[in-house]
Amino acid sequence: MLIYLVLWGLLFTAPVLSLYIRTAYNANMAFDWAEVFMVWRQMAIFFAFFLVHDFLLAPLVVHQQRRALYAGVAMVLMASFVLYQCSTRPAHFKGQRPPMHQTDDRRPPEPGRLDDRPGFDDHPGPPEFRDHVDRRAQDGPGSERPPMVFGQHDFVAIIVFLLMLVANLGVKNYFRQRRNQHQLIELERQNLEQQLEYLKYQLNPHFLMNTLNNIHALVDIDAERAKEAVIQLSKILRYVLYESNHERVSLAKEMEFMRSYTDLMRMRYGDKLQFTVSQPADSQGFTIAPLLFIAFVENAFKHGVSYQRPSFIDIAGKHYKGQHGEERLLWTCRNSKHPKTDTAATPRQGGVGLTNIRRRLDLIYGDRYTLGVNDTDDLYEVILDIPLNT
Repeated sequence: MLIYLVLWGLLFTAPVLSLYIRTAYNANMAFDWAEVFMVWRQMAIFFAFFLVHDFLLAPLVVHQQRRALYAGVAMVLMASFVLYQCSTRPAHFKGQRPPMHQTDDRRPPEPGRLDDRPGFDDHPGPPEFRDHVDRRAQDGPGSERPPMVFGQHDFVAIIVFLLMLVANLGVKNYFRQRRNQHQLIELERQNLEQQLEYLKYQLNPHFLMNTLNNIHALVDIDAERAKEAVIQLSKILRYVLYESNHERVSLAKEMEFMRSYTDLMRMRYGDKLQFTVSQPADSQGFTIAPLLFIAFVENAFKHGVSYQRPSFIDIAGKHYKGQHGEERLLWTCRNSKHPKTDTAATPRQGGVGLTNIRRRLDLIYGDRYTLGVNDTDDLYEVILDIPLNT
């Protein structure tokens, strides 16, 4: 509506400005409001048809998709405009000369033109021309309105009328698509939040189940270490309950959470587990999505550690700059691989699979991350490359 008000306001203001400029540069010319009103009267017809199309016809095709009804009514509207335009235009727009009874008798006849003064019957010329002039003289003053014939001025007016209707449809379609796009983006955002919450709630119970199983095992092995594990678990739960609810968490806090979790898990194993972990030295000031690495680390402890054979887990994080200068994190988790009968942990029961992990990464980072997996007979390696937020 604002665009329409501005455009029509400019159109109705243009005749006034044009006449004002002409009178300013021509001292012999006076400002004549009659000329402005004449132009406004012509523009008012266009404006009236525009309102009918904008409020009644355009919604049929833009909002209701009733194209056949729109086409029929639009043709009726177009025919009405053509009929009005051809029947009410001024005579001089058709190239007609002034009526012959209004010519000046004192003006000498032009070469090749019939004389309209008395006695012109004696002037040489084709008889049909003299009969035509006689009939016009008998019709009287009312006969000076030209017949309804399609002329150049009508053609221009109809072209402008069609362009006006097309522009009206274009503007309405543009804003309609813009509103639909905004609604689609909002629905996708809400769906994204719901899917992330669903995946996050999948992660948390699975993590708690493994941690409680580890503490249960420690109670029989070393009660004092089990008490320490409970304290460590309380710290981990505080992070899971309060920090992971945010869209982004500090990279330093996420790494601290991972270190606490791995310390708790290592309490179950002896010297046969070789465990190394390294994190970026400059992790302060960067943020990532919470609980991104927990599923991979759980998988490493569940399937990469054996009581009978030497095992290893190697976790490393490296901060670097990407090709376009963006801050990125390269995180790897490598673990040994043993037959299922040799795994130290209890058999896997459900859990969060690699498909759900990829799905969560897709929702968070789109195509801005890479996730690679190297799976051999004695090694399982995860390589995750993600962008860092500041």
